[in-house]
Amino acid sequence: LTLNCSRETVPVTTDCKSRRRRRKMKAFTSSSAVGSEQLTVEFVLPTTSKTSNAPDTLNLEVAGNCTVEQVKAQVWLKAVADQISPQFYEKYSPDHCILCYQKKGSWCEIYDRHQVFQTLDCIRYWKVLKKDVGKIHMYRRPQPSEESLQYQRYLNYLIGYDVTDVSNVHDDELEFTRRKLLTPRKIELSDRDARLYSMDPWVTTKPLPEYLTSRISNGHVLLVIHRNTSSQTIKVSIDDTPFQVLQSFFTKIANKKALLDIPENVTESDYVLRVCGREDYVFGNYAIKDFHWVRQCLKNGEEIHLVLESAPNPDQDVVEKEDWSQVDDCTGVAGTHEQLTIDEKDHDKVFTISMWDCNRKFRVKVLGIDIPSLPRNSELIVFVEASIFHGQQLLAQERTTSKPFTEEVLWNAWLEFNIKIRDLPKGSRLSLQVSCGKAQTQTSKVSNLDGSFDGRCKSRLLYYVNLLLVDHRSLLRQGEFVLHMWKMPDKSEDNSSVNADKLTSATNPDKTSSMAVVIMLDKYCYPVALPKSPESRDSEAEGDRGQREMPNHLRKQFQQIVSTDPLHPLSPEDKELLWHFKQECLRNPKAYPKFLGSVKWGKQEAVMTTHQLLERSTTWDRSQLDVGLAMQLLDCHFSDTNVRSMAVRKLETLDDDDVLRYLLQLVQAVKFEPYHDSALARFLLKRALRSKRIGHFLFWFLRSEIAQSMHYQQRYAVILEAYLRGCGNAMLQDFKKQVEITEALQNVTREIKAISVEKYDVSAQVVLQLRQKLESLQSSGLPESFRVPYDPGLRAGGLVIEQCKVMASKKKPLWLQFKPADPTTLSSDTIGIIFKDGDDLRQDMLILQILLIMESIWEAESLDLSLLPYGCISTGNKIGMIEIVKDATTIANIQQSIVGNTGAFKDEILSQWLRDKCVSEDKFQQTVERFVYSCSGYCVATYVLGIGDRHNDNIMVTEAGNLFHIDFGHILGNYKSFLGISKERVPFVLTPDFLYVMGTSGKKSSPHFLKFQEVCVKAYLALRQHTNLLIILFSMMLMTGMPQLTSKEDIEYIREALTVGRPEDDAQRHFLDQIEICRDKGWTVQFNWFLHLVLGIKQGVEKRSA
Repeated sequence: LTLNCSRETVPVTTDCKSRRRRRKMKAFTSSSAVGSEQLTVEFVLPTTSKTSNAPDTLNLEVAGNCTVEQVKAQVWLKAVADQISPQFYEKYSPDHCILCYQKKGSWCEIYDRHQVFQTLDCIRYWKVLKKDVGKIHMYRRPQPSEESLQYQRYLNYLIGYDVTDVSNVHDDELEFTRRKLLTPRKIELSDRDARLYSMDPWVTTKPLPEYLTSRISNGHVLLVIHRNTSSQTIKVSIDDTPFQVLQSFFTKIANKKALLDIPENVTESDYVLRVCGREDYVFGNYAIKDFHWVRQCLKNGEEIHLVLESAPNPDQDVVEKEDWSQVDDCTGVAGTHEQLTIDEKDHDKVFTISMWDCNRKFRVKVLGIDIPSLPRNSELIVFVEASIFHGQQLLAQERTTSKPFTEEVLWNAWLEFNIKIRDLPKGSRLSLQVSCGKAQTQTSKVSNLDGSFDGRCKSRLLYYVNLLLVDHRSLLRQGEFVLHMWKMPDKSEDNSSVNADKLTSATNPDKTSSMAVVIMLDKYCYPVALPKSPESRDSEAEGDRGQREMPNHLRKQFQQIVSTDPLHPLSPEDKELLWHFKQECLRNPKAYPKFLGSVKWGKQEAVMTTHQLLERSTTWDRSQLDVGLAMQLLDCHFSDTNVRSMAVRKLETLDDDDVLRYLLQLVQAVKFEPYHDSALARFLLKRALRSKRIGHFLFWFLRSEIAQSMHYQQRYAVILEAYLRGCGNAMLQDFKKQVEITEALQNVTREIKAISVEKYDVSAQVVLQLRQKLESLQSSGLPESFRVPYDPGLRAGGLVIEQCKVMASKKKPLWLQFKPADPTTLSSDTIGIIFKDGDDLRQDMLILQILLIMESIWEAESLDLSLLPYGCISTGNKIGMIEIVKDATTIANIQQSIVGNTGAFKDEILSQWLRDKCVSEDKFQQTVERFVYSCSGYCVATYVLGIGDRHNDNIMVTEAGNLFHIDFGHILGNYKSFLGISKERVPFVLTPDFLYVMGTSGKKSSPHFLKFQEVCVKAYLALRQHTNLLIILFSMMLMTGMPQLTSKEDIEYIREALTVGRPEDDAQRHFLDQIEICRDKGWTVQFNWFLHLVLGIKQGVEKRSA
């Protein structure tokens, strides 16, 4: 269905208005309408008859091409004419009522007043039922109850934004989307398995990697099952389901039930298994080996401990009753061109015009700009540039003349674009940019007749705003708009997401101090609708003609184009070839992004042909899922609803585990949707309502964007509200506790920052004050326990005050330790969380997410590179939580603690530290092996992402030898230390002390070093198999999180790093060369580290250790 959107209601000239009313009245009496039908409808009115006490009714003949608003007006006029309850109909207006009908036992509201009557879902429904007369109920518009208002306030608090606030919108798209998302929510809730949802097992469908299979003897594992204070170990097959495990357990304890405090009359069906100390259930029809926790234990060589208990009560997930009725399924659908066209129709019977009848060029009148306070430099000239984009494709562009920059600049001039109205596609946006330049010197200034000067000198973009030309109802925008613009961030300001922000169709909510631009679009006496694409019957002939055979010399060229990476630009010749052989493209799913990139979206015929070809082709839906391919169609280059829906259709087949893996990127891709309601938004909503784990992360990913991105606040808030209305009471309670704890800790951090003057040092006095503040917080009502935002399976309890401290770094993060809240926890370890205020952790999250994706690629190749993507989540505006990894220390700390600052030059220190942590030589060899594998993983991952040159303060190692990198936000936020390798820099960190752990020094080799090289090459070649996926994730990351890095050169980096287009032997040699560069330059890195330790040079990186 084409999703349609609201039109700015514009005052039309009075004579036109009265003429229009006369025409309407005449049309109502007419008995036949070309291209539209007469429909008989019985309306059940909101008033009751005095005689029979039954509701008043009236029958009406309705012209099918009237809008819903016009039909309501006709009912009202007829009620007044027939003198039905005159005190009501004469007193109130039709807006006082809503229209509803019944479909399959549930009520639907006819919500869209602009919709053409014959396109309503109820009309189709009645036709199927062969009803001659349909029935529509008219009700007084319901007022929300006090409870529902209170519930809305509660949701707004959790969202961090008031979704009912419509002070900053120029149409009703926001309200419209809130209503429309009720339908997918209802469908999902009616299909939800309550037991499965309440326990939400975390499983994977990926085959067990070989390195794990080798650790399992004869396909069996030991499980320790706990009940109260007793436990029982049983041996089970890794292919057993949880229920079979319970059966084995009950068979084994048949005679010992009393000892385990299990009543005699109960059976295995009365119990479920849960991981000790975690809210992870081992439940459902899956093999034991497919549970995440089981794989985690096998990987770390740990015992698997489970607790036997009763299943949680699914009633705790009860969902609040909805106040709203569902909206009509076809809400916002325009008719076909045949229904809307004015050709061969009596003009008295026209109520809506088809955009495809509009052959004149599109134009915009720029009235002027107005700013409360001018930029400092007054010797400036200013102009407005107006461009029409579809995705990233520029369809047309014009600009005003330049004028002196004053507080109010008036042009009052039409800009006519080289594109016809009929050719404007759905999703096209008018981008308005105000730029300024220096005025030219008096001598060279050329004065135009109107006193303006056209100094086309070097200009700087100051403000921008976008307007979608076809709204969410598929109606062409008309009339005057006052648009409050966004300011381009200064160099000193955080501009991490400016590239994505520049695509937003939201306007600046700060109306008092922002620049405003006033424009006028052409006005018509009627709504102008973009018709939905016709069925593909008519163009069969065109299709056959398009199936010409491709000559061999062109086939080679075609294959080369298709095999290039996602960022490879298409030349005009490439585009022509792809369009010419579109049938060939559609037979090969890998060609879709290239083919769709060659479509001329500013030509109505081309768009129609493309839609019809996509509708007819089954290749895409039948092809194997390739996430990289689907993600390409969801990036900023594509705005077409059909194309984006097609990509989402492919993602529907992802299992929950993979949805979690790509969730962060999918949430970012929502920014590239032209409208709030999209297939992608619905997909995220559906999957979150199906799995609590996905829902948990969706909540935090959306909430953190809502807090930090005013450009997409409204869109994300609407999606989050739709989720919260369906996630159930238990989840809402959990979110409330997490939000409360975040707010409380944020206040403490800010108070500590205020009293702690020293930039890097923390006095004992400050730590004492922190502990006092935490003490009083704990006693005055912090939640007793809360789910840890970065790991929802873990519940944290009270603070262990004496272990909490302030860390010695500029932003004064809090180092916090919590008791575990779950009484079945076996270890006495606390839960360590760093709470940070003042850093945007979204960049760290993006990098950590890509590391997780790389890890899954390696896992498929049976490589265990022991990456440690620690928990890290942004919970608000520059605030968030980071997991404290147990038994881990920074390399800087190890070096410093042993021999002070010169530690950076001692090769054997790290090796000695690891040896001291091991109880035996055997254990030390395992530690070295883990060090070799994890070092390989991070060398490859950081090299491919261009973050290889790191500081010894940002590299940590665990006592078990697991090396890992931390603090990615800084290196990404700091342009100087990102991407590309200068003479002083190295591709990744491989210093003499790392090599010493591997048993080598200088140019010598050792078995461990040879293993390191072999593992690096395997890992690197495995990533090259997924080049397109990594490139698209990388470019999306730059687009949404790193603005300095979207120039061609920066994106070029990852292609170079992955040796795109080169044979495997070359790639292997290339990576081995990088290792050699590191061996040659390792001493320079050590010298830098030494400087860092001696002089305390921060090099743009915070000191992380307390």
